[in-house]
Amino acid sequence: MIALLTGRVDSLSEGVCVLDVNGVGYLVHASTRTLAALPQPPAAARMLIETQVREDAIILYGFAESAERDWFRLLTTVQGVGGKVALSVLSALSPKDLIGAIAAGDKAGLTRAPGVGPRLAVRLLTELRDKAGAMPSSSLAAPLVAAPAGTADDALSALVNLGYRRQEAQPAIARVIEQLGDDASIDAVIRQSLRALAQKP
Repeated sequence: MIALLTGRVDSLSEGVCVLDVNGVGYLVHASTRTLAALPQPPAAARMLIETQVREDAIILYGFAESAERDWFRLLTTVQGVGGKVALSVLSALSPKDLIGAIAAGDKAGLTRAPGVGPRLAVRLLTELRDKAGAMPSSSLAAPLVAAPAGTADDALSALVNLGYRRQEAQPAIARVIEQLGDDASIDAVIRQSLRALAQKP
């Protein structure tokens, strides 16, 4: 089973990336949070991997941090939550936000994730209530991927690559850098910018 990949980012697209490891391209599914933290091709990156083997496919899920991977494993223990839905939840809510949502019984917060309806949200709250408190809450605090130079430009490039329009992403990034300071890390800028964009009506 594959647990870790280190290689060159070959391409980034919605929901997936291709990591070139010594000439072999691995298709890795990941949350928007992890994809946003990846450097632009062809820079090097390191990703934690969760391998799922099905009758018809072997699917790789990638994570920039162990907390997100641990949450992915926990989420997929809930009936009705496969890898795709788990990544959708982790794209909408960071590990820290997930702990807060489950502790508060925030069904509406969970249904923000595509693929999570009211019934599944209730199931998540019920089954994970006793387990959430023991889960890690870090959110890309110590990313496992290389961060390129030029924070604003690279953050903009990452958000555009994730499907945001340049004209909406640029002001959000500028505000975040103003709040965090010029020495803010690229992953912090991208994370806060994604959060700001998600809160826009």
